[in-house]
Amino acid sequence: MERRFGLFKARAASARAEAFPAGEGRRLPPGLRSVAGQVFVLQLVILLLFGAAAVTALVLQSQRASLAEARARSLVGAEAFANAPGTLDAMRSADPSALLQPRAEAARRTSGVDYIVAFSPAGYRWTHPDPHLIGKRVTGTFGEALAGYAHTSTFATPLGQAVDSTVPVLDSHGKVAGLVSVGITVRNVNARVMQELPLLLGAGATALLLATAGSALVSQRLRRQTRGLAPAELRRMYDHHDAVLHAAREGVLIIDEDGGLLLANDEARRLLGLPEHPHGRHIAGLGLGPALTGLLSGLRPVTDQVCEAGERLLAVSVRPTEPYGGPAGSVVTLRDTTELRAVAGKAAVAEHRLRLLYDAMTRIGTSLDVTRTAEELTRFTVPRFADYASVDLVDAILQGGEPVGTMMRRTALTGIHDDHPLYPVGTLIDAGAETPQAIGFGTGEPVLEADLPALTGWQEQDPVSARQILAHGIHSLMVIPLRARGILMGVASFWRSERPEPFEEEDVAVAEELVARAALAVDNARRYTREHTTAVTLQRRLLPRRMPEQSALDVAHRYLPAQAGVGGDWFDVIPLPGARVALVVGDVVGHGLHAAATMGRLRTAVHNFSALDLSPDELLARLDELVSRIDSDEASESGAGVAGATCLYALYDPVAGRVTVAGAGHPGPALVLPDGTASFPTVPVSPPLGLGDGMPVEARELTLPEGSLLVLYTDGLVEDRGRDIDTGLAQLRAALAGAVGRTPEETCADVLGAVLPARPSDDVALLVARTRLLDRDRIAEWDVPADPAAVAPVRAACAHTLEPWGLSELGYTTELVLSELITNAIRYGSPPVRVRLLYDRHLICEVSDGSSTAPHVRRAADTDEGGRGLYLVARFTARWGTRYTARGKVIWAEQALHEDRPERAGQTADDLLDQWGDDQWDDSAG
Repeated sequence: MERRFGLFKARAASARAEAFPAGEGRRLPPGLRSVAGQVFVLQLVILLLFGAAAVTALVLQSQRASLAEARARSLVGAEAFANAPGTLDAMRSADPSALLQPRAEAARRTSGVDYIVAFSPAGYRWTHPDPHLIGKRVTGTFGEALAGYAHTSTFATPLGQAVDSTVPVLDSHGKVAGLVSVGITVRNVNARVMQELPLLLGAGATALLLATAGSALVSQRLRRQTRGLAPAELRRMYDHHDAVLHAAREGVLIIDEDGGLLLANDEARRLLGLPEHPHGRHIAGLGLGPALTGLLSGLRPVTDQVCEAGERLLAVSVRPTEPYGGPAGSVVTLRDTTELRAVAGKAAVAEHRLRLLYDAMTRIGTSLDVTRTAEELTRFTVPRFADYASVDLVDAILQGGEPVGTMMRRTALTGIHDDHPLYPVGTLIDAGAETPQAIGFGTGEPVLEADLPALTGWQEQDPVSARQILAHGIHSLMVIPLRARGILMGVASFWRSERPEPFEEEDVAVAEELVARAALAVDNARRYTREHTTAVTLQRRLLPRRMPEQSALDVAHRYLPAQAGVGGDWFDVIPLPGARVALVVGDVVGHGLHAAATMGRLRTAVHNFSALDLSPDELLARLDELVSRIDSDEASESGAGVAGATCLYALYDPVAGRVTVAGAGHPGPALVLPDGTASFPTVPVSPPLGLGDGMPVEARELTLPEGSLLVLYTDGLVEDRGRDIDTGLAQLRAALAGAVGRTPEETCADVLGAVLPARPSDDVALLVARTRLLDRDRIAEWDVPADPAAVAPVRAACAHTLEPWGLSELGYTTELVLSELITNAIRYGSPPVRVRLLYDRHLICEVSDGSSTAPHVRRAADTDEGGRGLYLVARFTARWGTRYTARGKVIWAEQALHEDRPERAGQTADDLLDQWGDDQWDDSAG
């Protein structure tokens, strides 16, 4: 019994925790929570009650015995005194008290009774231990004694409650001469009993101690057997035990370390065919077979090991009991898995199909490419699901368009062998009406041909191909339409050749799941392709197609779109008046059409602001204001403004060899000096476009030696998910340090090869410019006094300057232009006035003064004396304009050289001047 309960120690511990929730176990002392403790207390109480009852019974018995003895003694004493010689004579004498009192007292002391009273038939006492009561009437009744009979009773006497015997004294005639009453008080009887009480209590205490010791031994043994379980726990354990034995539908065996069977429930007996009383027998003697016997006899853990037991297939689990506090042994559970054998094959097939669908979630549709998605579907299904698989798509789908017509192009094909008769990839297929592909595409429903050779319609469409397919051993075909979002884009075909089993309806359901996922990915890729094509087209039109002609810089550029698609990075090279050139790079956050369109808007805005001949800082300030206004307008309507944009603007002047740089949230440029020193000049930091809130933009001016490299780039070149910007800048510096003697084109290639991430996640724009200086022999400058008479000498000096430049034919026009510009500066400007001629791709005339008043062209009436000067300048130059400096303004005009000069409709300068007389000529321009 102890061994059996030891196997349930762990279960009893959990049952004890359930039987006594938190707080309830504290109501009883620890020793009384167990069954043994409670039984011991119960036994102790019972023993105490039994001891008390026994002592009480002994006391009562002793008391009854003492009373009986007192009755007998009082009766004997009364008879003896009544019949004593002389008693009758004394009663008949004249003074009975004198004769009887001494004799009565002597007899009382001798016999040990409490009193001997002799009294008359009338009831008056002749004797009494208390002499004062002699002569007084006795208490109680003595009628029975008067009748001649002895009488014993207990009643109250002057000495207290007493046992009294009254005997008549008869004369010779039988007449009562008197009566003798002898009594023993109850107090004396109890005193005698009390003398015997210690003996009685000692005997009772001894019996109680012996019984208590026996109960304690029994309780201790019971505590060991029950493991200190409470009654509720013990009851629950036995309920569980009975449930395991009789109600559980899983076989349970408990085996000791020697292989003896301690317990077997009803289900185990049924599964193993055990005899009626198997307990105590060794496992080897139960006829279970060597494999099962060896498994059950061992003490090693086993989980769901399948063994044969007769015609049954059992899943056996063995767990040793020793780690749980019990004696060495094992608990064995048995489950009947015979029925699972019949469905094991189907379960394996179902598991394979579920695994196929699960794996397809991560391996089909990993990119936004139509062809790659189709290839992923065919490669995934071969050979796991089919021996050959192909995807045929409507040709327009591959270009991102809507499906048109029934002509399909084989987009992907995968097979277990390369030498197959199926149409190769790229073939344009016009499937016949009876072919499974045409039926599936026409109806939009799956087509299952389990026995392909028996289908004759498709063989008639293309007999040669059909014979080759059947000869190759292809015997089963399944066609699943590719449909997504209501658009039918093509079909997927699956063939089996080496697998003997044909496709089934369950395979159709699996194929539909696979194709549905692929179709959704193909449609997403189609939509992306369409948007990407549109964005690429837009971007190509928005980015510079070729670099403009200019002499200040030798420029090379690169633009690489991100793998995610077209982005918003851009670059620009903008020629400006005065032989200057602006270099611009910018970045718009995001990809796609919105980013490309935003980039185009910003590039156009930069061009427009550049046409105003603004300084870099002022240009970016106006661009920031424009972006803020665009964000405000578009956010209120559609919530899609400029998500974020940066820009770096560098203005290079080849005359002074200076570059002015300003940036709005964009990385600064890199600079490589002719000696190979690479650096990143600090450019004042300004917020990205649209976030400046009207804050002024600061610029930095740098003087560059001729042959310096100025490198502008976007952050996609130096920053990536797996690389921080500091690392990218260090790599860029190292790449540029070795660019001495390299052309800008070669430098672009070197930088991209050394710095570009392997898989760039953002667009990359790179602009490399080598600086040039305008030859000093092509620059002429004069200071002009604030006197109209100084115009003529300057005109003459200009004419002399044009001769060595080979531009004498431009002399007259140049003199005319300078006369107008200098006269305006002297009349309407302020000193100092300077004139500068630049011989570059154009002949540039510049007149500067200290005033910020801007001239403008107006058409003069016939009667006006002035107002025609700037009109003439505009007519005889390619372009003209005004730019402002820190100390005034510069009015410039460019003239085309030689063959670049446009025709003026046959008009010459003389023809134009002849329109006005000498009296109407005025050098003012108003």
